[in-house]
Amino acid sequence: MDDLLRVGVITSPHGIRGEVNLFPTTDEPEQFKHWKTLVLVQKREQKELKLQSAKFFKQMVIVKLEGIDDRNQAELLRQAELYIHRSQARPCEENENYITDLIGLKVVDEEKTVIGTCSDVLQTGANDVYEVTCPDGKQVLFPAIPQCILKVDLEAGEILVHVMDGLMDL
Repeated sequence: MDDLLRVGVITSPHGIRGEVNLFPTTDEPEQFKHWKTLVLVQKREQKELKLQSAKFFKQMVIVKLEGIDDRNQAELLRQAELYIHRSQARPCEENENYITDLIGLKVVDEEKTVIGTCSDVLQTGANDVYEVTCPDGKQVLFPAIPQCILKVDLEAGEILVHVMDGLMDL
């Protein structure tokens, strides 16, 4: 699944014609208007489906997938995840990364001391926060700001951080 990027989770059926309500997990839900195919992942099974339509209502995207033609079929898709192939995604700009690429990276400080592994990225609204799991199991949060996250090197598999005063004194 390294080639796939999650773009949403189906929450419920919408109407009687097979449409579903989708909670988008992408920063740019308007991209649903441009994608032609999505990968449905449910119970460890993957199925590529054509996206017939997408419309927007409040925080949700209402999508119609080919082959899902009534409410009963849509009902079976609750909690299924939708993905796109990485080739369909907008390329990242400078200092931008996909969250999935950050998870699992080694986190080191300026002296190259290993602090831990990036285990999650929390999206707070103001700025992202990298959750780092230390070797002893303790978790430390690093705000994704230039003063703290100095460099993300995907090729080397590491994130270089500046440990701000008091951050590790928990």
